[in-house]
Amino acid sequence: MNKALIAIDRSKSFRVYLGITTTMVEDARKVHMTTPLATAALGRALTGAGLMGLQLKNKQDKLTIQFKGDGPAVEILVTATGGGSVKGYISNPDVDLPLKENGKLDVGGAVGLGTLTVIKDLGLKEPYIGKIDLISGEIGEDLTAYYYLSEQQPASVALGVKVNTDCTTLAAGGMIIHMLPNAEQESVDLLEKLLAEMPPISSLVEEVTRQSAGKTEEAVIDSLLDRIFRTLPDEFALERLEYRDLIWECDCSTERLEEVVISLGSKELEEIIEQDETAELVCQFCGAKYRFGKEHLKRLLEESRRKEGEADAERI
Repeated sequence: MNKALIAIDRSKSFRVYLGITTTMVEDARKVHMTTPLATAALGRALTGAGLMGLQLKNKQDKLTIQFKGDGPAVEILVTATGGGSVKGYISNPDVDLPLKENGKLDVGGAVGLGTLTVIKDLGLKEPYIGKIDLISGEIGEDLTAYYYLSEQQPASVALGVKVNTDCTTLAAGGMIIHMLPNAEQESVDLLEKLLAEMPPISSLVEEVTRQSAGKTEEAVIDSLLDRIFRTLPDEFALERLEYRDLIWECDCSTERLEEVVISLGSKELEEIIEQDETAELVCQFCGAKYRFGKEHLKRLLEESRRKEGEADAERI
């Protein structure tokens, strides 16, 4: 299932973004044919991006998150929209490392140390870009650090993916807690204790999904919210604001790939037409293939020349 819930506590001290993303992560696994370690790394990033996307004001707003480290995963790139669509890829879908001492998949080792970049395209003239050094490569910890260091917002990010013995996705989910202005100190103390004692969120998703078999998606994520925050006193009880869908969806198209071909420049396009006569591009996000024949390439060459001419005229 893919369902998210936005909630706020009664004292207006904090807001919660909670998501179950098992189906979305499994869709990504099938597209990229990832190892269990790559599934965990990419799945955490997809879930985090999806929940962050729900914080955008407009459905067409988009954010892109890049984890680029010195580990064997090399790079994870994910994008999400305010409408709930998410896509992404991992540069090395075959990455594999020994399990950590606690028996968990070594996502931090796969990502390594490097940088985390968040780009928000809000329809303005220039996008917002935030960049920090990776803290651990564990995805959730790095996004928590990003909120604090780049957006100066106290937040906690928990992300998890559990993989079956047959390498399919057993459970995936995530949660982002944002502290709000004028939050009561008691709420901070209670949340710190709650998070310190909370089991891995992937285990909670697995537990709740199994116990809620046959129920609606809204009922399942309601149960997850109650399971996580059941120890909070009534003054900090959570009120449901909105249920949202999070889906794996790639928006690639012939038109988008035409722009990529045009951006190669007229000189390179001329060489492709002369030497190969055709070109095939593959979408990194979903694997869809786009083939451009000779006549199609010639039309794109003319468009490339036109744009280059306009650029030259502006410089004069």
